[in-house]
Amino acid sequence: METLQGLPEVHANLDSWESAASAGDRGHGAQIDLRIAGKAFTLLIEAKKAVYPRDVREVLWQFRDFSPSRAVGAGQEGHEALSLLVAESISPGAKDLLRTERVGYYDSGGSLFLPAHGAYLYIDRPPPKALAKAVRSLFSGRRAQVLHALLVRHQDWFGVKELAEQSQVSPATTSQVLTELERFDWLASRGQGPSKERHLRDPGALLDAWVKQLASVRPAVLRRYYVPAIKADQLLERAGQVFAAHQVGYAISHEAAAQRYAPFLSNVSQVRCRLLVGPAADAAISELGARVVNEGANLAIIEAKSPGELLFRERVGDVWLASPIQVYLDLLGGEGRAKEMAEHLRKERIGF
Repeated sequence: METLQGLPEVHANLDSWESAASAGDRGHGAQIDLRIAGKAFTLLIEAKKAVYPRDVREVLWQFRDFSPSRAVGAGQEGHEALSLLVAESISPGAKDLLRTERVGYYDSGGSLFLPAHGAYLYIDRPPPKALAKAVRSLFSGRRAQVLHALLVRHQDWFGVKELAEQSQVSPATTSQVLTELERFDWLASRGQGPSKERHLRDPGALLDAWVKQLASVRPAVLRRYYVPAIKADQLLERAGQVFAAHQVGYAISHEAAAQRYAPFLSNVSQVRCRLLVGPAADAAISELGARVVNEGANLAIIEAKSPGELLFRERVGDVWLASPIQVYLDLLGGEGRAKEMAEHLRKERIGF
């Protein structure tokens, strides 16, 4: 009500809290009499706590089941009945679907959409903090390992146990992630109970959502080194040999890896690598003759705390490269032509 009343040439009155529908009609939760620049409308409110794409179909059915002509005042001359979904949080995908169906919505973040004949209101604001935090946690830590597995093997069907093993996380965490993804309508499912399997319906949408979260993720800390008397291509091979000799887990990423997957640049000046930290890693770096520098680095190390950060790496020639998904995400946080290279990699190697 405060949002509506704060708009120019808009007058709103809460007409009723309870449904005015007749017997057998599901009705609505509340009703608002609205005037916009002299035009009269009746808002029929459906209230929810949180709405995701999966929930939109139910909301649409509820609005369609209720006959707007039975709303109090809707029969008055000049009144147009409009459906409006009010929720604490509405996910971006759900908002897109509601706009497509021309159903109004309002969330606690202040976003408002109200399509009407002769009056169109659209306020787009950041999602409420609770929703933003929930989505952000989905793309970080061990939960992100589950997403990584789904994207890398997006053509496969998974049970919870199998996906947990692939992701190197607990079945409980895997199940939680799958439940969240189903809310966004990104998964298809088959079977019931313990034999239930899921399949990533739209890998491109999931990857796009991950990209949107990158801006809120703290960039990885780089340890910068200079290895003398060696070119980047040679350094890539040399680093692979030394890390293997010291039995250190690693995965080359960024431009050096993308160039191997899908050549794009004429040359690469720096090798960036995820490396499992520890005494063996320190010994390997020492054997390379690498010295710490602030500028002019040709080797940058991203410290990996667990093997899960090296998931789905691929052996190309004699070196281990981070998965194309990981390389793509890393490049989007880079500088120079890294973003162009990321899009080239996505088109040529990832494919969705």
